[in-house]
Amino acid sequence: MDDTEAEKALTGIVVGVDGSPLSIEALRWAARLEPTVGGPITAAIVWQFPAAGVIGAYPSMEWSPEADAREVLQQSLQEAYGDKLPAGLSTLVASGPAAHVLIENTRNARLLIVGSRGLGGFVGLLLGSVSAACAEHADCPVLVLHTPQDSKAGPASVETARATATTAPA
Repeated sequence: MDDTEAEKALTGIVVGVDGSPLSIEALRWAARLEPTVGGPITAAIVWQFPAAGVIGAYPSMEWSPEADAREVLQQSLQEAYGDKLPAGLSTLVASGPAAHVLIENTRNARLLIVGSRGLGGFVGLLLGSVSAACAEHADCPVLVLHTPQDSKAGPASVETARATATTAPA
């Protein structure tokens, strides 16, 4: 495969979504960058069953983490885009470790966008475990969105989020 064929094989932007304010901002960044980077955009959310015994027994059989993940993804898309979804937008709902699933989906991507910390992040950390693993192991460039106060403890404002681009190792 020559460089032209390899370039054609690369498709779009993968966005890691978990319902956090930074993941919604990541969706907005994807829409802004899509004309330059190329599309389509794939909004990906990943879920896992909780470990047994950590919080007690498993929730009732009526509970579906996959259905919950789909709902979070739809709400995030609505918040990011309203009724005007980007052309060609696709969604991915997958089970497994979040970093692993996102990294696997960068094999043919042009760009991966994630927030620096999701809903489970510890205040004060610059990168969460998922964003750090993605920045280290993704097969494409990774855009990690940070809030202005990522280096300090306390509330952060996504409206003034800044982005830091990280490229995957060669």
